[in-house]
Amino acid sequence: MADNEPVLTVENLKAYYQLGLFGINREVRAVDDVTLEIRRNEIYGIAGESSSGKTSLIKTLAAAIRPPLRVVDGKITYRFGDLVIDPYAASKAEVDAIRWKNLSYIMQGSMSVMNPVRRVRKTFEDFAMKPMGVPRKEFYRRVEAHLDRLGLPAEVLSAYPHQLSGGMRQRATIAVATVCRPEFIIADEPTTALDVVVQKDVLAMIRNVQQEMGSSVVFVTHDMSVHANIADRIAIVYAGRIVEEAPTRTIFTAPKHPYTSHLVGSLPRIGDVTQKAALEGKPPNLAEPPPGCRFHPRCPLAIDKCRAEVPPLVNVGSDHRSACWRADEVRPPQALGTEVPA
Repeated sequence: MADNEPVLTVENLKAYYQLGLFGINREVRAVDDVTLEIRRNEIYGIAGESSSGKTSLIKTLAAAIRPPLRVVDGKITYRFGDLVIDPYAASKAEVDAIRWKNLSYIMQGSMSVMNPVRRVRKTFEDFAMKPMGVPRKEFYRRVEAHLDRLGLPAEVLSAYPHQLSGGMRQRATIAVATVCRPEFIIADEPTTALDVVVQKDVLAMIRNVQQEMGSSVVFVTHDMSVHANIADRIAIVYAGRIVEEAPTRTIFTAPKHPYTSHLVGSLPRIGDVTQKAALEGKPPNLAEPPPGCRFHPRCPLAIDKCRAEVPPLVNVGSDHRSACWRADEVRPPQALGTEVPA
């Protein structure tokens, strides 16, 4: 496969939380009409504030959803060499066969991955031994070689999770998710709760692993400065929908959606003591989203058309999509007093 060919294609994906309580049926539209492509050998960032639908989206992509979250429409297609698979049309056995070997997941919070009363080696066995399909002696030879490549001592296998620092646990979690050398990795806020020095090391580790294996990575975080340092392209998610998608530098220098411009403009910079302007209001209730553009109640550029018609996600430049009726009038982040990350 060429690098510009998609490993993952998502078409009009809708995944809703469908609830029935006390005779009342509710539908929370956490992922609502998402279309995207993720290419081979790239890091694709997904950004947005809390409750924007980021985690629901990646759980749906990983076929790791449980009721009440259900896929109600759309299609997901993975291409792993000659294998083409839609995890929601395939059998459970077919989906299980690609987990960890082709499709891997770095979960949020290392303590959620590792059993606190079992040694780290047991986590590697639980997740990777069956997909790797080799005898135990060869399995541990490969695990120790992988740990060495990632700068981790083999002694971590004998430790309990609580005996490792937060940064070391997170590195071990990344090692678990990548030991089978998967082609596609989903990383759900892997730097959350880490200090900035450890964050830098973890980001470098993920980038090195991705470059060595030629994998595609979906990297989810609300921290735009982290995306600036690791992502090749970024999708901005608001209220269950992608509102903008572009190469990282374009997102930071020439956004075409007011929500993106605000996210970039809110970043702090050294020596800047001015107060950052906050968005008024709060994200909408996804059980009863507003008509038209879901951002219009908080948007400084909103007009009557924004309140009545849903803007489509369309091309506004080279490899650049935006869902805004007034995309040409969006101010660049420099106008908001923010430096653009290098």
